[in-house]
Amino acid sequence: MKTYEQLFTILSQADDYVNGESLAQTLGISRTSIWKAIQRLEREGIQIDSVKNRGYKLKAGDLLIPEIIEKEAPIKVSFNPNCQSTQIDAKAGLEAGGEANTLYLAAAQSAGRGRFGRDFFSPKQGGFYMSLHLKPNLSFNQIPAYTLLTAGAIYQAVKNLTLIDIDIKWVNDIYYKDKKIAGILTEATTSVETGLVTDIIIGVGFNFCVSDFPKELQAKAQKYQNEAAALTEAQLKAREAEFLKKSEEIKTMEENIRKTQQTAAENLQKKQQELVEPLLKKVKSSIEKIAKQRGLQYVLDSSAGSSVIVATGDDLYSTVKKDLGF
Repeated sequence: MKTYEQLFTILSQADDYVNGESLAQTLGISRTSIWKAIQRLEREGIQIDSVKNRGYKLKAGDLLIPEIIEKEAPIKVSFNPNCQSTQIDAKAGLEAGGEANTLYLAAAQSAGRGRFGRDFFSPKQGGFYMSLHLKPNLSFNQIPAYTLLTAGAIYQAVKNLTLIDIDIKWVNDIYYKDKKIAGILTEATTSVETGLVTDIIIGVGFNFCVSDFPKELQAKAQKYQNEAAALTEAQLKAREAEFLKKSEEIKTMEENIRKTQQTAAENLQKKQQELVEPLLKKVKSSIEKIAKQRGLQYVLDSSAGSSVIVATGDDLYSTVKKDLGF
């Protein structure tokens, strides 16, 4: 771990102030280095109380430390301090042949995105962003409901750690007191050859302590507030009903797309089998012919997961049973 990460770990575990000299001795560095590490933590948004002759005390804030996460969870963690999007990082790792069960993590994103390519606000402080790469190698109808499972896991984790009740809205959004605090984006890669879903990337973005919103977002929020204030109760109910109707239409559309993708993958797999089967029969017939010419009774496939291709010799099963007295 870096010096500022080690310092954060010590302060987060301390109940009271820790003086600079004690910190320097523990970490084996100078008091000046301690001061620089404190400044780095403050740039990361960590609030530290400094009192003369008493030392330092952690007031608020948290730090993403990959080594600690890897120690607590059975996954590899890849942390990018200059992240555009953790989804982009995960896809780059996938294309480079990176191992599965890798969590791509960031404290901020410069080009975060949500569903349908929409921008996802990811400030320098007040949130964290991650994408988990999995390799299920399953058909569409065998794929678990990853988005729903992720939403459930987030709900349970927040509940266990904070005792706060949050809401899951429309499967992929997490709300607290009617305000969105997190979003989930699940993307899949399918093999054209096998029709199987080979890779899944589950992205989660958390914005839980954001105070400095961009001017364009502030302007939009103010506009919506002004519009909402001018609506009558009947108009509000009508808009709510329209929104619910649109939500159902989009959910139905997404389900139809999923079914279409599944059917297309199954049809592709069936077509491939139809095209390959005659060729396999010809190859097997040729192997049997050559084996017979050479007097071979058994031919084995030497590749991984080998099987018997030709077996024209005697079946010893009954003879072995008799010899064993069965």
